[in-house]
This record gives sequence, structure tokens and C-alpha cells, in this order.
Amino acid sequence: MAESMKGLKRSHRCTEVSSQNIGEEVTVMGWVQKRRNLGSLIFVDLRDRSGILQIVFDENEVGAEGFAKAGTLRSEYVIAVTGKIAKREGAVNENLATGDIELKATLLRILSESETPPFPIEENINTKEELRLKYRCLDLRRPDIQSNIIMRSKVATLTREFLTREGFLEIETPMLTKSTPEGARDYLVPSRVHPGKFYALPQSPQLFKQMLMCAGYDRYVQIARCFRDEDLRADRQPEFTQIDMELSFVDVDDVIDVNERLLAYLFKEILGVTVELPIQRMPWQEAMDRFGSDKPDLRFGMELKNITDIVRNCGFGVFTGAIENGGSVRGINAKGQGSMPRKKIDALVDFAKGYGAKGLAYIAIQEDGSLKSSFAKFMTEEEMAAIVSMLEGEPGDLLLFAADRNKIVWNVLGALRVELAEQMGLLKKDEYRFVWITEFPQFEWSDEEERFVAMHHPFTMPMDEDLDKLESDPGAVRAKAYDIVLNGTEIGGGSVRIHQADVQARMFKALGMTEEVANEKFGFLLDAFKYGVPPHAGLAYGLDRLVMLMAKCDSIRDVIAFPKVKDASCLLTDAPNIVDEKQLEELSIQMIHTEEEKSE
Repeated sequence: MAESMKGLKRSHRCTEVSSQNIGEEVTVMGWVQKRRNLGSLIFVDLRDRSGILQIVFDENEVGAEGFAKAGTLRSEYVIAVTGKIAKREGAVNENLATGDIELKATLLRILSESETPPFPIEENINTKEELRLKYRCLDLRRPDIQSNIIMRSKVATLTREFLTREGFLEIETPMLTKSTPEGARDYLVPSRVHPGKFYALPQSPQLFKQMLMCAGYDRYVQIARCFRDEDLRADRQPEFTQIDMELSFVDVDDVIDVNERLLAYLFKEILGVTVELPIQRMPWQEAMDRFGSDKPDLRFGMELKNITDIVRNCGFGVFTGAIENGGSVRGINAKGQGSMPRKKIDALVDFAKGYGAKGLAYIAIQEDGSLKSSFAKFMTEEEMAAIVSMLEGEPGDLLLFAADRNKIVWNVLGALRVELAEQMGLLKKDEYRFVWITEFPQFEWSDEEERFVAMHHPFTMPMDEDLDKLESDPGAVRAKAYDIVLNGTEIGGGSVRIHQADVQARMFKALGMTEEVANEKFGFLLDAFKYGVPPHAGLAYGLDRLVMLMAKCDSIRDVIAFPKVKDASCLLTDAPNIVDEKQLEELSIQMIHTEEEKSE
């Protein structure tokens, strides 16, 4: 039977007591982790967010009623216990912070009873994620998940403290704003007061933070909720949190400087890890050529090597055909994997096809130096030797090649090197390798829209030396954009913004956007720019991704209190869900049912 606290006050959390408190009377409260009844004594492990404390119930100390009550305790009962801290009489538990002490109970109150939970409240359980998320309230009690959520809170708090010292002001921007679809789809919110019109939830505070620079606030920061209606992955959610900032009267180096110091501060304070400054910088083109990715994982080598010139005139049509179509042939060296069974190589081919490859060519260098290859019969000995030399092949190595348009070759080999590194055990979670990727292309060609689109967004400043190419050669224009990458994951990105009206007009024109369309989409920002706009730049981190890597997790769902699953639904609350007709009428919304829904 649940009792009230009856004036009891908690004096300590479970691990806020130590051997220094021996002899003191304390009151602790929490959840029963487990109970062991030894007849004359009952031992209970009590758990709260700080950890576990052993409670000892002795009938001589707690009384007959209290002892009988202790005998009814089950996992996840919520209890309050008063007693004295004593040196543990049994063996010290080295795995507990309180392993050398125990609490000898004199008073017990059962504050709440519990049904048997659907899974154990323990670290690193193998319970299916769907069940964990359905019972997320229980899942959040697990010490490893609690540790992640507490770390997330510390990251947010320390970020605020650091940036406040750096002169940043925390300012909130609107959640209900105007839809300006560029990139991912907006989540739309119907307006009851303005029938037929919609707000959009912000994909980022981008336009508002630029207007704050126009308003003279100089340095802005916000831990901002953002929303994107896009397909999900392990490191994506429909709603997520950004550490969002903007600075005035700065250029690239200024933004990078303050953020390097922020990252060094967070990693030192939270993990005790020293981040060596300055962090390495790598131009986008170099990253693609060496790693096939603009978010390269530098914890291991296996760099791409371009063998296009070696095989340009060879007898292998797959290679020469790709080159004739303007593509390239590149390879990677999986050190020590030359004895990989054909079945595993075929699995790698299937993996590569998922990234656009038509196939993979390979050379397995045997221990005696002989070559086993899928294409050797089309090549001369000199060509094969040159290829092996280019990839620094040694006996026991496996060389893998892709031939296609550059974008496909990069995608395939970039993904393949990470997959192989995982199989080879090269991805160490306690190693942190940062890199800034700089000098991104200003534009990328969209086959779907048959026009150039902004790689970042339409307000990114081109590099000064490339401004004259905006009209003549837009594909060659580089941007003053920068991403911060950690262990192959982009954790943040930003750019210097365009603050000159004439450059912004040229940018819109290069994107195929008329003045009328630009004003319709971004008129409120362009109007603000008419009244004196400072040079400004910014950056936003994905807080969820950053904490995921700091906590050594594989999914951001493990660092978000109440995450969505891959179809953007919430298993805990069963959202999204239908609403009643009256609500739809008030919002002037009529549902159009598909034939499939009607048949159901």
C-alpha cells in the first residue's frame, strides 16, 4: 500500500554519501533495483539518478512492521528510507561508488508500488528498441541512458556559460514562421485565424539570426528546436536541437577560432579529453579526392587513390568507358584483407551497389606476391604493377576499385572504406579526430530541377577570388563555408553570409531565381538588409549528434529523452494520430482519402 512522505525530506541522493558520512543519519529516496532476503537481514539496492546505495533492513533496527514491509519490496517500488551510514560489513563492491558503505535502515515508507517491468532496468540490455521506446519512461531509468541525458544537459549548460563569457546573447526566434522551402520539406501548421493559410516550423533560425545581426546584437546564440520533414537515419530526427550562433564583423577565421575553443572546453570539462588546437583544416576537393566524403573519418587511413591515368588506355572496357564518359577510376587498399573469401567480397560488391556502383573490381595480393584479380586478363603486367604500386599494395592486401562518374566513385569508395574499417575493428570510439572541411562548392547541379542549387543556402558568401565566376562558371565557384567533422560525422556547419545587395542579387540570378521570386520568399530579410547590414557569419551544431559521439552511442535516439523512430512516429504517445472532425472544421481543413484508405 502506497504511503505519503508525511513530512520526510530527502537529505542526499544515493551516491552523495560516502565513508565521510559514517555515523550520520540520512534520508534517501529512489527505486528498488533488487532485494535479497537472507532471513534475519534484507538487503535492498536503492537506485536514483546518481547511482546505487545498499540498504540493510535489520528487524532490531527498523522494527517488526518495517521489516515485514521490507519483505514485500519488489523491483521498481519507490521508497523512502531513513537510517545511519555505516561501513559495509560484507565485501567491498568495487563496481559501486558507494561500495564501501551501506545504510542501516530505521524507517521505511513505500511511496509507490510497481508492476513487473517489461524489461530489466539495467545497463546495456539487449531489449528491442521498439519495446524500449514504447516504455520510454522505464528505459530512461536505465543508468546508461540517464548518463547520456545528464551529459546532454551538461553540454548545453557549459556551452551557454562559455559563449556568455565570449559576449554572446541568448535570444529566442519564432517557432511559427513562414514557409521558405529550400532543401528539406517544412512541417506546416494550419492557422485557425487565417483560414487556408499555414505557418511553417523552422528548419533552422537562419533568417532570423541574420536579421538579429542587422539589428545590431553582434553575437547571438540559441539552443534552438528545429524541424525537418525528411527521411530519417541513425543520426537524424524530424525534430532536433541546434546550438545556433551568429557573429558580426567577422570572417572565417574568427568563427573557427571561437568554436575550436568551445569544443576544447566541452571535451576537457566533460570527458577529460584534450583537443589539440588548431584543428586541422581540409578543402572540400581534397577531402573528396582522399576520402570520397566531405565528412571524412580520419581515425584510419585507407585513402582513395586515383588510377585514371594508369588505366586510360588499358584493355578493360569498364575502366576506359568510365573515363571516356568524363569519370574516373579510383581504388582503396584494405590492408591485410587479401585472403578475404569470395563470398565476403561479393557482399562488399552488393554494399557498393547500394551507393550507385555497377560493380567493384579487385586485386587480392597473395602472401607470395602473386595477384588474384577480377580484371587482370584485360591488363598488361606493367599496368597491374603500376596499379599495385599506386595503392602501396603489399602481400596480404586487398585492393578494391570503382569506375564511374566522380560523384558515384566518391560515394561508393567513401562508404566502402568506412564499412571495411568497421569490419576490421579500426573505429575506436574513445578516439576523437576533428577536421574542418572548407572551400565547399557554392553550387551543385540538380538533375531533377535542371539548374544549379545552393550547396548550403542562398545567403552563403562566395570566396572573394571566385566572385567573377558567378555568371561565367558557377560550377567552379567556392563558398566561404565550413563544416566541423568528428569521426566521420558532421557535427556542425556554417558560412560567411552575403551582406552586399549586389552580390546577393547575382547569387539569386545564378540560382535561376527572379527578383520577384526572391522578394516573395525572402522579402523580409532583403528589406532588413536595405538599412545597413554588417558583415556576418555563423555556425550551428547538431547538439544531438555531438552528444551521441561524446557518449560513444551509435544512435541519437539514445541521447534524446523522447525520440521518434524511422517513420517519424512516437511509439510512446502514438503520434502522429487522427484528430476529430470539429478540430479540422475549425482549421478549414478537409481530408482527402486515398483509394487504399477507403478500401481499408
